[in-house]
Amino acid sequence: MNFLTRFGLLAIACLFFASTAFAQSPIGMWRTIDDETGEPKSIVEIYEQDGELYGKIVKLLPDDGSVPELCEICEGEYANKPLVGVVIIKGMEQDGDEWEGGSITDPKNGKTYSAKMSLSDANTLEVRGFIKVPLMGSALGRTQTWYRATDEL
Repeated sequence: MNFLTRFGLLAIACLFFASTAFAQSPIGMWRTIDDETGEPKSIVEIYEQDGELYGKIVKLLPDDGSVPELCEICEGEYANKPLVGVVIIKGMEQDGDEWEGGSITDPKNGKTYSAKMSLSDANTLEVRGFIKVPLMGSALGRTQTWYRATDEL
């Protein structure tokens, strides 16, 4: 095999691995699932800003007017604000195969929790909100599975 053939194969391999790494990013649109009912509840756009990941609600589900558009039971900055446009994920930094160090706000109650997330595959995101319990050396929380949204917008 001559030099140009080897170089060409190496270039193709690099492009393949680079595209695979890009596909393994949580950046994009995600269909959130209510962990109590199992029903879709919103579309969240995860985006990068200053090297950190953020996520905002871009659509409420079902899109039939049955979901309250304002966060009426929320306190603080989310009280009586429209849910569409609310940034619920803030300041997530990549650490290997996970993103952590940020926070997530539950739009059902307006409370904010520590957060981390990881991709199970290119189209499945595990999102965990938790409260650190220093005395116990552990964290209490819950995990939701979100699915990449392709047809809801």
